[in-house]
Amino acid sequence: MPATNVHKVLIILAALLPAYQLQAQVIEPPQLNISVYGELVSITWNQVADAEAYRLYYAPYPDAEVIESLVLGLKPSLFGILPVQSAFYVAVATLVGGGESAISNIETFFIEQTEFDPEIDAIVEGDWYRPSLEDSWQWQLLGAVNTSYDVALYDIDLFDVPITTIQELQSQGKKVICYFSAGSYEDFRDDAGQFSAAILGEPLDGFPNERWLDIDSNNAWERVLSRLDVAKNKGCDGVEPDNVDGYVNASGFDLDADAQLAFNRFIANEAHARGLSVGLKNDLDQIPELVDYFDFMVNEQCHEFDECESLQPFIDAGKPVFNAEYADIFVSDINRRDSMCEESNGRGFHTLVLPLELDDSFRFSCR
Repeated sequence: MPATNVHKVLIILAALLPAYQLQAQVIEPPQLNISVYGELVSITWNQVADAEAYRLYYAPYPDAEVIESLVLGLKPSLFGILPVQSAFYVAVATLVGGGESAISNIETFFIEQTEFDPEIDAIVEGDWYRPSLEDSWQWQLLGAVNTSYDVALYDIDLFDVPITTIQELQSQGKKVICYFSAGSYEDFRDDAGQFSAAILGEPLDGFPNERWLDIDSNNAWERVLSRLDVAKNKGCDGVEPDNVDGYVNASGFDLDADAQLAFNRFIANEAHARGLSVGLKNDLDQIPELVDYFDFMVNEQCHEFDECESLQPFIDAGKPVFNAEYADIFVSDINRRDSMCEESNGRGFHTLVLPLELDDSFRFSCR
């Protein structure tokens, strides 16, 4: 933003904001971040201790003739679709006890195109949980969560698990990763009505109540942001977005590698913008292009399908690989399981042998 325009905006804000704001410098202002994906604008800011609400200020760029504002409650994010050529200044302030902080950093954005660009830089700086190579895990997506395992992190369902369970796990010193499907529609979810019929594709193989999404659509990207906001509001430490490889499946849409890359990088960056850790689920072919964006890897059946070598870039980057195996031979034959575990441990993976339903009916850990 040109310095003269910044100065102009600050002068206008000083003239328009109530006097109590200018006297309330002890209230901490948030730090603002804006990302633009085609016509989709995502605005996030850090949560301030003791905040009672936030006020968003916006003005047309570059003239800023009128500054308007919205009080947004305690939700530290906002997103929406705007037409091409839209351009705005944006700032945010903290509201506490009838007072208001100084404004945050002033950011600008400009909507230049409708297409999603895969060439976006990774958000790598920030304060979020980053699992280590030593962190152990438990994965349960169905049934009441068994909270008794002595592990570093739990991977559990975002929607079905209550906040009290998340808090119980965290009170035990465990991190909580919340699972949701980013690339598919599930007809049993509470937000199913928010998916446009136009973006629903073919059913997933083996899951007739799920359908692939057209990930090259604004609606699909908006639903991801909504679910990331749910994860943030429930207190999850991170997320596991599933079904992020529709471009190599019979999705019903003409998706290519660039569309998938743009979608997956967007998910990672927006998780990080909300202070959430994020794991890459499968999508093995794009690991070299995605490893810098994600904090860990969740894989299924790399030993059964002889795909473990492709996961090595995560280990090389100091990021853990959490793998699950479902084959009956690893359940019934202890020798085969031990042999598989020896290879897995040698690679530095954290492998569990689990039921396909992920209902905690049995569990074998290689470590």
